Order: sequence, then structure tokens, then C-alpha cells
Amino acid sequence: MLRRELPPTAGLPAAWRDFLPPWRRSFARDVASWLGGEWSLLTSSGTAALCIAFNALSRLAPGRRHVVLPAYTCPLVAEAVLRSGLTPRLCDTREGHFDFYPDALAACCDEDTLAIVATHLAGRVADVALARRHADACGAFVIEDAAQAFGARVREPGQAWQSVGHRGDVGIFSFSVGKGLTLFEGGLAVARDERIRESLAASERKLQRRAPLRELQRATELMGYAALYRPRTLSLVYGAPLRRALAREDVVSAVGDRARHAIPIHRVSRFRQTAGTRALARYQAHLEAASDRAARLREALAALPGVQVLDDPPGQAGIWMFLILVLSDEARRNEVLRPLWGAGLGVTRLFAMALPDYPQLKGRIHAPPLPHARAFAARTLTLGNSAWLDPQAMDHVMAALRTRIP
Repeated sequence: MLRRELPPTAGLPAAWRDFLPPWRRSFARDVASWLGGEWSLLTSSGTAALCIAFNALSRLAPGRRHVVLPAYTCPLVAEAVLRSGLTPRLCDTREGHFDFYPDALAACCDEDTLAIVATHLAGRVADVALARRHADACGAFVIEDAAQAFGARVREPGQAWQSVGHRGDVGIFSFSVGKGLTLFEGGLAVARDERIRESLAASERKLQRRAPLRELQRATELMGYAALYRPRTLSLVYGAPLRRALAREDVVSAVGDRARHAIPIHRVSRFRQTAGTRALARYQAHLEAASDRAARLREALAALPGVQVLDDPPGQAGIWMFLILVLSDEARRNEVLRPLWGAGLGVTRLFAMALPDYPQLKGRIHAPPLPHARAFAARTLTLGNSAWLDPQAMDHVMAALRTRIP
């Protein structure tokens, strides 16, 4: 039986005209121009882009084996490090935030550090300048993981707005389902330095494999997204699996954090590239509408005691596909989440836990004390910023937050 289901993120709905011929391989060039750059490399996923970046940077700095990651991020980032033959070095986060804790970051960096991965999470912008300072001090690279921030911008005093992804040595974007603009699965790498660009391109050629059946699967899934991404049918592909996972208390599957057995690297077809380019023409308006909705949501949530919404400081303009809410402690977060998660209201958790606590990563990565990252994982939930989040649905969310938080 179909039920009304709100998505956990404000994805841009596809249009059937996006799929009509003629089909062209211009997506990477079109996105590079939209981002204000001149070069980009299209990959089969954001994780594939990370694998290519790790391989490319290892070619430029052989012998360096450590990659510094925030301890609260997508577990696929750690998987990409491990499958590239490198060693993740986990850094604790700031209290009540996902970004690096400065003192912990300093302790993580040394002459063995290949790269620091500065992560723009949930559309909010990370402190790339902090990562840059520590990377320069030890001779490492900076990778901007902007998988959840396509369209976010920053501005230094006296300068023009600039897309995220261009302040590091390599910038990574994702176009998987739920990321705003989607190819159902896809990624992008950008770089300013010609030597790094050449190494990225060489690594992509080395790692790429032919996968016509997988590409056919992705094209079919993208058309399925066009057909089903709406409240009356989303329960079939998102809501029902979510509720089954919650019923068996499988939080990792409910969040969508199960490890993938492979990280395929293959070419994206002209069919999907064309669909992405046509959707890109509508994306700026989509971002602006989401920003307006988020402003109203933040205003309403600000009146609730014990609820903090992560926001942008001056000089940053993130995107608002969803909102991260930070509650006072884990018990209260769980109390609020209990009636909302699985209720079809677009409420969920971003990641299930801090990186070393994932079953698929235990024993594979070193786990130093990470009190802030673990507390952040335990205290947060997310609210989808879909255009379908109507006043009635928001009233249910507000009632749960209002009655369960003193």
C-alpha cells in the first residue's frame, strides 16, 4: 500500500525532457563552467573520484601513506582510503560540529601525511584554511570533499564569491541520488594545478574499467528516480526499506551506511550526462528555493530550547538540501527521533556513528579517543528540506521537538 513519504533531502526532480536526444558528453565541461572553473574530471561516483584522487596524489608524493579524515563523515571515504592502499588517520571534531578540532588536527599531521580531507557536510562549509595551514606545514595536499555541497560558496574579505572545491588541491563532488543534482550515481574532481590535473587524468585511465551493464543499470535507476521521486511513490523505494531496517534495529542500513563490495570506476554515458546538463539549467533556482525554505525552518526551530541548527558563519553560503539539528544529549535525540524516524516526514540521521564504530571498519582503522565526534553522532538528527514539507508535516516535527525537550 502506498503512503505519503517525504524525502530526507531536497533533491531536484528530474523531467522527462531531460532524457530526450540528442545526447552529448558535455556534463564535465558544463559543470566546470557553472562552478567558475575551467577543468573537471567526470567519474562514476564521488567515491570513485576520491579513489582517483588518492591514486593521483600518491603518484606525486610516493612514500606518504596517511590520509587525515574527520572522525565523523561518510564511511565510504574511509573505504576509499583503505582500498587505495593508504591508512586513514582519524581526527576528532570540534565540539558540537563536524569540522576538524584544530589541536587534534595538528597532532595528526606529520611527514607521512599524504592529504588532509576537509569535508563540507550537509551543505555547510568546512574551514579549508585550517586544513591548508597544517597541510602546508607538513608538505601534504588538501582534498575538499564537497560531496554534499555542490553549489556552496565562500567569500574572502574583499573578494568575490567562489565555489567550494577550488581552495584545496583537489575538490570532489557527488551526484548520487539525494545529493540535489543527481545522475543517480556520479562524481566530479576539480583541480587548479596542471600537474595535479594530469595525474588525476592518468589515474582515471589506469583505474577505469568497462562496465556497460552497470551503466545500463544506472541509466535505468535514473529514469526510475524521475518516475518515483514524489511523495506518493517514494515509500516504495525509500520508506519501506527504511522501516524494515528500523524494525530489525539495523541503524546502519536505515541510514544507508552499509559498505559496498566494490567501488566501480567507469565512464558515464552520454545519456546520463545529457540528463545532468539539462537538470543543471534548473539547479540554481532549486538552490534558491531551498535556501528560502530553510530560512523559514531555521526561524521556527530557533524558538525551541535545546535545539541548535547548524548554520553558515559570515563569508559562507552553503546549500540547504536538509538541516542538521544538534540536541542536548543522546537520550533526548533518541526520544525525539523515535516517533519521527520512519514516519514519512523526512527525518533521519546523517551517519549512524563515528567512523571507528562502524562494524565494517572495526579492526581496519586505528581508533584514538574521539569524544567530540562520537558525541556529535549521538546528538544529531536531520530534517529534509523538501518542497513537500508542508505545514501539517512540520507541525508533527515541531510537536515532537517541543514536547520532548524541556
